[in-house]
Amino acid sequence: MHEVFTGSFTQQEPIPEAGIAAALAVMRHGRLHRYNLAEGEAGEVALLEQEFAAATGAHYCLAVASGGYAMACALRAVGVRPGDRVLSNAFTLAPVPGAIAAVGATPVFVEAAEDLTIDLAHLQTQIARSGAKVLLLSHMRGHICDMRALMDICDAAGVSVVEDCAHTMGAAWDGVATGRWGLVGCFSTQTYKHLNSGEGGLIVSDDSQVMARAVLLSGSYMNYDRHSASPPPELFDGLRLDVPNISGRMDNLRAAILRPQLHGLDERRARWNALYATVEAGLEATPGVTLIRRKPQEGFVGSSFQFLLRDWPAGMVQTVLAGCRARGVELKWFGAAEPSGFTSRYDHWRYAAPVRLPQTDRLLAGLIDMRLPLTFTTGDCALIARILRAELRAARQAG
Repeated sequence: MHEVFTGSFTQQEPIPEAGIAAALAVMRHGRLHRYNLAEGEAGEVALLEQEFAAATGAHYCLAVASGGYAMACALRAVGVRPGDRVLSNAFTLAPVPGAIAAVGATPVFVEAAEDLTIDLAHLQTQIARSGAKVLLLSHMRGHICDMRALMDICDAAGVSVVEDCAHTMGAAWDGVATGRWGLVGCFSTQTYKHLNSGEGGLIVSDDSQVMARAVLLSGSYMNYDRHSASPPPELFDGLRLDVPNISGRMDNLRAAILRPQLHGLDERRARWNALYATVEAGLEATPGVTLIRRKPQEGFVGSSFQFLLRDWPAGMVQTVLAGCRARGVELKWFGAAEPSGFTSRYDHWRYAAPVRLPQTDRLLAGLIDMRLPLTFTTGDCALIARILRAELRAARQAG
């Protein structure tokens, strides 16, 4: 009899009791807006910014409404203007080119490498061809490229790097946290990310001018002196009349929910990586399957799992998806002709006028993606791996 998995791939852990208590306290006093504070009160948002800056080692932090807002705000803050060209990974999710489009710029996509990171050789080519001076680097699905090599390329070409760390909060390359390599790091606290406030985002940087512009862009209403993790008030004097208010602040309720989760991030990372290792071990040496090998310098967070069915016919891939779905295992496929939910790819984003990228096309045609929520156990992941192996074997035999 076939094994069946009965868990949910979209069910997250509950908010910690400390977060619930803090949220209730905010609701009871009613001061949800970040600048609506009692005398002597720091406010949950300001405290979250201080704590996240300390956790990442950044000088400055700004809490905003979403990860997508964080990226668009960061692009504006580093000087991207309408009509500019901005480099980015071809393998990413829609909010990344969406952030570029939000500022009136044009994405210039870069090929994906075999390990699903940005292809550094093609990056050099696209820098030279496009003349772009900003790279919005997506650490897509938690896969981190050789950041030292990437920064060498970008620094030599005068390209500023904005890191999209939506999938790498708590991760690092060669001991340096993601978000701390480039000029700016952008994080998400959307439900399926590493901290959960439903929606939310965080921006970090050591650059005082960039962060002063970001604070003003977020809608500070001249309350920038209430930001304890931002540049000193005098830095705003030359900017405050020239930077538009594009409101996107985080509120105290979401910050209250997030602060206890931040304190438990290291423990959550260890649990995610245990789930990841269980699936990886279960799929080891499965015929027809290419696993994505992580490099020793990559301190990743395994909150999702990817593998390649390289050069499999589309019909065989669909057979695997259907067989797994019937047994309770929810997979996403980046090779489908039409976007499905959040699973879309660069050639679906017609507003970006994409140019075909054959290397990326081949990878995405066989790329399978699976969430690993912390509501799973390692036993669940071992079962999921057995179901995957069985359905992959059956599809190959039938195909």
